Amino acid sequence: MLANQLILFDLDGTLYIGSEQIPGAVNTIAQLRQQGFKVRFLTNTTTKSHAELVAQMRALGFTLDPTELISAPVGAKLELQSIQQKVGRPLRIWPVVAESIKPDFAEFEWDENTPDFVVLGDIGERWDLPLINKLFSVIHSGAELIALHKNRFWQTEEGLKADIGFFVAGLEYVCSKTARIMGKPNADFFQRVLDSAGVGAAQTIMVGDDIDSDVGGAQLLGMKGCLVKTGKFRQAYFDVSAVKPDWVLASVADLPAALSVS
Repeated sequence: MLANQLILFDLDGTLYIGSEQIPGAVNTIAQLRQQGFKVRFLTNTTTKSHAELVAQMRALGFTLDPTELISAPVGAKLELQSIQQKVGRPLRIWPVVAESIKPDFAEFEWDENTPDFVVLGDIGERWDLPLINKLFSVIHSGAELIALHKNRFWQTEEGLKADIGFFVAGLEYVCSKTARIMGKPNADFFQRVLDSAGVGAAQTIMVGDDIDSDVGGAQLLGMKGCLVKTGKFRQAYFDVSAVKPDWVLASVADLPAALSVS
């Protein structure tokens, strides 16, 4: 493979799970860099700020420049900045997100009653019926919905858990609106990452544990997709999926060998 190619890596479930590195992941990234590959790190994680994610990866042993990590909240901020520039006035937003990433949206006017946009991320145990009904009222009355991602489920140290796609899909249904999805598999999100590296989709590989958001989303844009059997991978789900990865590997540690024989 050519040295100017780009490899995109999902984080949680692909390079680490919780506070533990996937065995061999740090060495894999280092080896691929030595071989001349550009790398970017993509995540739909919405509970940690960009700085916290970079610090977490470095604590696990990964070497990276902060510009190499692109998160869904960063994608949403860029989208809102673009819209604000087009409309020519400050946007009112209601950030229904984790406290840790609220500062990422500080430049916008916050308004829970008449926002232009609701920005929806993971809020853990804060979900309840009063909040859902307030979201319904605000969106049904005209606010647009920006979802930081629409994942169905995610891998935790305790096993699989339902993700915010459950709430995004429900709000879309009851409000008869379609959310703007900011993270994977959104094509605009992927394109921003490709542009940051100056590499086209045809020269890029996406590596992740989510056959839908990682592999399927990347393939729709013309990238190749590599599915790893760590994190949220489940054989039964894979068996019935219409998505056909270009590679299926036991873990990210097997990637250099797989690429060397491609």
